[in-house]
Amino acid sequence: MQVKHHRKLYIVAGTSTWTRATAARLTTSFNRKLWVGEAPADNNFDTIPSNKSRQWLGREVDSLIIDGFFGFDPEAFGALSGTVVGGGILVLLTPPLDSWKVFADPDKIRFTPYPHNPDQFESGFLDRFIRFIREDRHLILIKEGVDQPEKISAPSLPSIEKTDFQLTEDQQSAVDALVKVATSHSRRPLVLISDRGRGKSTALGIAAATLLIQGKQHITITAPSLAAAGTLLQQASLYLPGHVRHGNEIEFQQGKISFVPPDELIRNPHHTDLLLVDEAAAIPAPQLERLLKNYNRVAFATTEHGYEGTGRGFTVRFTQILQQETPHWRRQRLQTPIRWAENDPLEAFVFRSLLLNAEVSDLQLNEDISPEEFLTEQIEQSRLLTDEDILSQLFGLLVLSHYQTRPSDLRQLLDSPDLSIWITRLYDKVVAAVLSIDEGGLDQSLTKGIWLGKRRPKGHMMAQTLTSHAGFKLAATARFRRIMRIAVHPQLIRKGLGLKLVKTVAEDARRQGIDFIGASFGATADLLNFWRQTGMAAVHLGFSRDAASGCHSAVVLRPLSQAGEQLYRQMRSRFVDEFPYLLSDPLQNLESDVALSLFREQESFTPQAQLLEEKDIADLEAFAHGRRDYAGVRLALWRLAHHLVTSQYHQPALKILIIKVFQGHDWETCAQIMELSGRKA
Repeated sequence: MQVKHHRKLYIVAGTSTWTRATAARLTTSFNRKLWVGEAPADNNFDTIPSNKSRQWLGREVDSLIIDGFFGFDPEAFGALSGTVVGGGILVLLTPPLDSWKVFADPDKIRFTPYPHNPDQFESGFLDRFIRFIREDRHLILIKEGVDQPEKISAPSLPSIEKTDFQLTEDQQSAVDALVKVATSHSRRPLVLISDRGRGKSTALGIAAATLLIQGKQHITITAPSLAAAGTLLQQASLYLPGHVRHGNEIEFQQGKISFVPPDELIRNPHHTDLLLVDEAAAIPAPQLERLLKNYNRVAFATTEHGYEGTGRGFTVRFTQILQQETPHWRRQRLQTPIRWAENDPLEAFVFRSLLLNAEVSDLQLNEDISPEEFLTEQIEQSRLLTDEDILSQLFGLLVLSHYQTRPSDLRQLLDSPDLSIWITRLYDKVVAAVLSIDEGGLDQSLTKGIWLGKRRPKGHMMAQTLTSHAGFKLAATARFRRIMRIAVHPQLIRKGLGLKLVKTVAEDARRQGIDFIGASFGATADLLNFWRQTGMAAVHLGFSRDAASGCHSAVVLRPLSQAGEQLYRQMRSRFVDEFPYLLSDPLQNLESDVALSLFREQESFTPQAQLLEEKDIADLEAFAHGRRDYAGVRLALWRLAHHLVTSQYHQPALKILIIKVFQGHDWETCAQIMELSGRKA
């Protein structure tokens, strides 16, 4: 291991007490040790719960122990495996493999909605994971009652003092490219892509330090969190002798490197010589687009096959935005591993078992493909466990279409009891997919508890949102089929495959007596337009922005039953009446194109009470010709706005009406949002 600079995976299977003692013995000679779970007393381990794994990204350990008795979290396993350096070991503690898939795994609870009991079904995810363990000839499996762990010892890791920075050729090329972003032509952003462990954050840190040494005054760092930028800041400080560190800032001579959260950079834009965005795939796309527009010199770095499983989708989708906004952008890739050597057996196991390298296939398309060649079918989770090819294609499609897809989504795909999977295939390729989950149908007593805020049964997200947040007491008694994910092969987008799949899923739901088909998503104008084509309309919009998408979450529905139709009319009517008033306070910062899209869903946004009177016409004419100020004609403008927002009137004018009349922003903010020079413009 040490000679090859490879890492080794140990699976220690047995009782909790025995596996913990065995793991402690295996790691006695290592120095930097991390235990995920609850470490035994008198052992020199750093200890964290699995849900804190993100805090260790970018750090390094010689040995890592993950206690599966506390729940096997796929994201923690994938993320923390990247902290183990070459020559080190990862030890996974499990129940006996024959019984692990029926073990009351605490992590399985996340994907078990009420009223199901997680002990009532086997874990398909763990069944597949166990198969990969048994098939892998590079890992070491130690079983209680079979192996004698006292005869197995892991070697200590030699301590290597780094006296200077020895960059790989990849890293040096990346540093040069990053420096060029700050010193050459503006509006030519760089996208730096790598798998985990390739020294991406180190290259960013050294580039930032190099620019300060060359005389640049201010380099700004941003990332999903300060912890995620830890390696970058650490490497920059190592490269700057005599620097001073103050919290989020590194000062060197007359310049500084500072960390600023993405939302703060958007809220309060400031001058910087270079903006470095680390782990960009974990930042909501709307925020990335705003950063791209607001800063002339910016570089984005992301992990392509990282623990989030998001980078591939990020690069494909963000490329479209880059091409539109900054056509001279460049891409650079880091391929050589730094923390371990190439062909590392642990990395290979993590990639295979979590499908981090799942990708869609290129299609050889003929122009005359007939609709009959596309086959749509529902597939069972059990089939995915026996057909790795379909599973890999399906998950690759989800990763590409939704760049917040993570290993926990793979576990949900294989474990969730109420999940339905529909795919469309062209020949032997999966080209479109819909994942849906059935919710609601709760009794009135439980529904009342949800409405009062006293009950939060596991799952049933849409049903609970409409009862608790939208305030419809009996909404959760209705039955919903919520579309969780919809994905279409990038070569077949806008061919109607998604719409056809949704129609198929809706017809199946209607036959089963389900009241609604719906979806919940981060609202953008494009997505609202897509769901409108399926016959769905908005009935609720969240007041706060979703952390993953950076957007307000919309709930859209289409009724499938008579009872559903009656409840739908109530919810839709209430939303139509409330929406203009919500824009003035909780939705004051909602994007104007999203507001406009919601207004245009139905003409019922023009209530009779807002009909223009003769006095309104006179006020508007006076205002238009400068004889009355804005404050004096607000009522007339309010009524006018109600009439125009459902029309095809000049869109920039409609946006100004939304921003000023409905949302009540001051003139300076209106001009800033519309990218105009001031009130006069």
